[in-house]
Amino acid sequence: MIKKKILIINGPNLNLLGERESSVYGKLKLKDLYAYLKKYVLKKDIIITFFQSNEEGKIIESIHKAGKNKEGIIINAGAYTHTSIAILDALRSYQGLIYEVHLSNIYAREFYRRNSYISEVSNGVICGLGFLGYELAIDSIVYN
Repeated sequence: MIKKKILIINGPNLNLLGERESSVYGKLKLKDLYAYLKKYVLKKDIIITFFQSNEEGKIIESIHKAGKNKEGIIINAGAYTHTSIAILDALRSYQGLIYEVHLSNIYAREFYRRNSYISEVSNGVICGLGFLGYELAIDSIVYN
């Protein structure tokens, strides 16, 4: 069986998980998320690749590189979710499944966080479930 390949993209300030706004994002760090997900896919036919950047252009380049090499992208674009038409356009060019994930419930937060450009091209949006949201996105790609 061919292993499915999934790219997990985390955007700006997610490198500060566990250090900033723990009441919103929890106390676990980004490296904890990566370890958690590596363990989650251990017995599945999945290869996950992680990418994090605070720079919009680097996120766009990671989407371009995913091209036809990945069956799915899971993206938590952080604040770029609400501002980046450029990331939206890059995702439009991607041919695989796209799942938007947010650790917090963006619809229960500040008004400006309630609009997502990425949702327009996403196969699904998962928010407010913490690390579990990434698991659900992985399973959605695998079983689609």
